[in-house]
Amino acid sequence: MLSWALTFLILALVAAFLGFGALAGMAATIAKVLFVVFLVLLVISALNRSMHGKAP
Repeated sequence: MLSWALTFLILALVAAFLGFGALAGMAATIAKVLFVVFLVLLVISALNRSMHGKAP
């Protein structure tokens, strides 16, 4: 999930550099959403592991 977020972030940076504003904005939005989903899943996974007595 994190790799997809970084891929879209790089795509947004390249598109912005080349002057494709709409594409850059869309790719940046997708990167933000994927990063938030990654963080939520990371926290849920850490909480789940700690509830079962395993080290995070």
